[in-house]
Amino acid sequence: MTTMIDKPDYSLYSNAFGYLRQPLNFNPIASDADVVILGLPFDMATTGRSGGRMGPGAIRQASINLAWEETRWPWDFKLSDHLNIVDAGDLVYDCGDSADFTQRVEDFATAILDADKGLLSLGGDHFVTLPLLRAHFKKHGKMALLHFDAHTDTYSQGSQYDHGTMFYHAPKEGLISTAHSIQVGIRTEYDRESHEFQVIDAATANDMHADDIVAQIKARVGDMPLYVTFDIDCLDPAFAPGTGTPVCGGLTSDKAMKILRGLRGLNLIGMDVVEVAPAYDSAEITALAGATLGLEMLHLWADKKRNPIKNSD
Repeated sequence: MTTMIDKPDYSLYSNAFGYLRQPLNFNPIASDADVVILGLPFDMATTGRSGGRMGPGAIRQASINLAWEETRWPWDFKLSDHLNIVDAGDLVYDCGDSADFTQRVEDFATAILDADKGLLSLGGDHFVTLPLLRAHFKKHGKMALLHFDAHTDTYSQGSQYDHGTMFYHAPKEGLISTAHSIQVGIRTEYDRESHEFQVIDAATANDMHADDIVAQIKARVGDMPLYVTFDIDCLDPAFAPGTGTPVCGGLTSDKAMKILRGLRGLNLIGMDVVEVAPAYDSAEITALAGATLGLEMLHLWADKKRNPIKNSD
């Protein structure tokens, strides 16, 4: 006598999960996602230690530690009740071809945005933000930029593909308004006389209350469409050693999260977390910081969706 056994649901045993254990979806445009997670495994624009191409995978792996918490403290709602998320995996491009990568980022991001979906991108070195800004500009027009970093990335002497020149080129291309943009955490050299961005340097930010930093950000940004880019080296190496250009004297992860939470009410239209280089990490703390900052950004997006009157487009 043969006993029939129901065919098991192998999806219950699969490890093919993306950020926050969300299912991988390689056709995100056809999905019901509000926000698409995109990995950008690129580090050919680095000037220091390479390894950022492994960042998306490390962030996804670390995000498993965050997936169990349905209502994340101190938010007062369950993210999945208000936001559908899919992970589109990592962008595929011709290996070693920076021009091909740049164009494919812009094309893929443009298609996602044209489908009325948001995008949380995981770098990769910080150069990836430039083609992302080009795509967001097509959808939203000129934007304000909120830039967390140890470096201004406004240097003019770099090459065409350089993770220190994006915010030199972006204003010249008309993508962002420097008059409405602000940089937080800066603690390296820049030309202060000609610098058009408002800067809250790391030493000042460390002495300020997070609420006061948020007030300055909101005053600067106003009601402009806002793109948030977070270079993990904004954090002090004590909190994020796994990055290509670590600089002592940075922000704590606690202060960074408090600032992000304070952005409720702004017109957030795009976001990325970049420069996680797991080869230099210790116990995944940098990857966990990156995953957590991304999660805070997703809560901001969900809050915008929950409060469409407060958050006008």
